Amino acid sequence: MAMALTDDPTYQDLERWYKANAGSLNMRAMFESDQDRFSSFSTTLETDDGQILLDYSKNLITQDVMAMLLTMAKSRRVEEARDKMFSGEKINFTEGRAVLHIALRNRSNTPIKVDGKDVMPEVNRVLDKMKAFCHKVRSGEWKGFSGKSITDVVNIGIGGSDLGPLMVTEALKPYSAGGPNVWFVSNIDGTHMAKTLAQLNAETTLFIIASKTFTTQETITNAESARDWFLQTANDKSAVAKHFVALSTNAAKVRDFGIDTENMFEFWDWVGGRYSLWSAIGLSIALHVGFENFEQLLTGAHWMDNHFRSAPLEKNAPVLLALLGVWYINFFQAETHAMLPYDQYMHRFAAYFQQGDMESNGKYITKDGRRVNYHTGPIVWGEPGTNGQHAFYQLIHQVIWDINSYDQWGVELGKQLAKKIEPELKDNSVVTSHDSSTNGLINFLKKNFA
Repeated sequence: MAMALTDDPTYQDLERWYKANAGSLNMRAMFESDQDRFSSFSTTLETDDGQILLDYSKNLITQDVMAMLLTMAKSRRVEEARDKMFSGEKINFTEGRAVLHIALRNRSNTPIKVDGKDVMPEVNRVLDKMKAFCHKVRSGEWKGFSGKSITDVVNIGIGGSDLGPLMVTEALKPYSAGGPNVWFVSNIDGTHMAKTLAQLNAETTLFIIASKTFTTQETITNAESARDWFLQTANDKSAVAKHFVALSTNAAKVRDFGIDTENMFEFWDWVGGRYSLWSAIGLSIALHVGFENFEQLLTGAHWMDNHFRSAPLEKNAPVLLALLGVWYINFFQAETHAMLPYDQYMHRFAAYFQQGDMESNGKYITKDGRRVNYHTGPIVWGEPGTNGQHAFYQLIHQVIWDINSYDQWGVELGKQLAKKIEPELKDNSVVTSHDSSTNGLINFLKKNFA
């Protein structure tokens, strides 16, 4: 049996360091005392299309802390676990399954085996089927029951069958020209479906029903509501086959619903729901932005998979971010402040990230750093299960801490900083007027987006 994390000597080294030193960590002082802090705690990944900058210098860490975290990762056999995942071993030990979302985006097409069988031919078969379907819909070749082309696609799913595709279609909106509009319905509350359908025309709408088993209550209830609405216009059950497709493995249930199993797109039990957007669950993405762009999305993910698999831990972006998460969750019980890419089209990323983290690892955190489930554990501020709860508990602590969360000071400070930074972005000169992290970020942007 594996040693418990808290019994690992490397963890205990971190714990001793935290108790002795954490109280004196001061971000401003650390930047002032180390002019090279940005260089020490950032890494740049070179891709065929440019650079990716990971700046984690604005975290409560030192060289000693990062060295101990990396030592702990090696002690906990992170590298060995990573290799087992890529080789198709059944590291999902509670369900006895492989964890192979990496196969879905394996653009090099090297064999990946489960129980001795290469899964890549099946992955490629489904991708080819998705490609043909996307081209038909986007070109107008696919016609609805009245002979009209598809203008709108409604994805009906829940959890990973909703949040992943929703986040990505929002993020990739600039690439959606020529594609249908996409809508996402997940809430079993009929208002969500009714509000969506009120904006659509049954003659030009395609529904994607995303459910592996085709028995998920919320999804099937919404799918039946959509079918009833559609038939009020079509008045012919055979027309369902032209307006509904399934992302599922249950051919019998799909057929009973009225969907032609030729329009059923499969995925596999080694695809976890939170990692499924790379599979047929990503059909709404491919329809919206085009299959060629969906392939580019897969290619980017494959590049990161290769980086994760081959980069030394101290330069490995996913590993570094994960270790920072452990540092905060187990010791500070707070969220990491590592820099993440964000823009207007990425506003759904927080919900997607939250779902991936919370649903995978538990909803709340106890004082000793253990994650526990929503229904069994105490409610401890630091990692609530939903954004609503987060706001609520944050508010309670502001009552307790006598912090006025409604004042304008932060906004006004932001305006002052913006006024200072704006002119610095207008030429190619190197900026040195801020802390090393801010300088590094501004100079990276100027270099790469001139």
